[in-house]
Amino acid sequence: MIIKGIQKLTLIDYPGKIACTLFTFGCNFRCPFCFNSSLVVDDSTPAVREEEMMKFLHERSGWLEGVCVSGGEPTLHGDLPEFIERVRGLGYRVKLDTNGTSPKMLEKLLNEDLLDYVAVDVKAPLQKYSEVVRAEVNVEDLRRTLELVIGSGVEHEVRTTVVPTIHSKQDIVAIAREVGAAKVYFLQQFRPIKTLDLRFMDVKPYPIDYLIELRDLCSRYVPTRVRV
Repeated sequence: MIIKGIQKLTLIDYPGKIACTLFTFGCNFRCPFCFNSSLVVDDSTPAVREEEMMKFLHERSGWLEGVCVSGGEPTLHGDLPEFIERVRGLGYRVKLDTNGTSPKMLEKLLNEDLLDYVAVDVKAPLQKYSEVVRAEVNVEDLRRTLELVIGSGVEHEVRTTVVPTIHSKQDIVAIAREVGAAKVYFLQQFRPIKTLDLRFMDVKPYPIDYLIELRDLCSRYVPTRVRV
């Protein structure tokens, strides 16, 4: 595992849990609005040694309840199951953040009962995916991921960061239709901070009233909430 950072305390990343978040390096997308750009292309930050990470988790065991494994895209790391197994061995619940492009890895993690919560980022309507993420995407992998997560019985959420110039009202409603069987669909407000494409730092986020309007439209198809 190549871990480039840790947020030692979060009360929002893992719903209902006092947790920390680990950030893995590397991603197969190049979303221009990504605000974790240093985890996508910049390899200059020193990695956190796994033993150092495990020492931190051991010391916080009994106080922290959960560990969020985020990125980048964690499922690109072949040793992810072994790493999560070690984390679970310390008594933690584990939440995985994923872009949904590695259903085989996700299926392995679910079959081995290594996940307690899964958050799937859906970036765009399926027909616009490659255009939005600026990478080749097999949309059948995305469909399979959603099928696995929704059918797993594991706590989960689907979420979309709503970006002006990228997403129209029709796009967001189309996504809601596609993920209609999910437990909850979060509409996240775009943050113009350290974006991969620097031009997006000048893009003004949609106002909260607009996100609420989108929420109401999407709620016809899936339980929807706004996250700012």
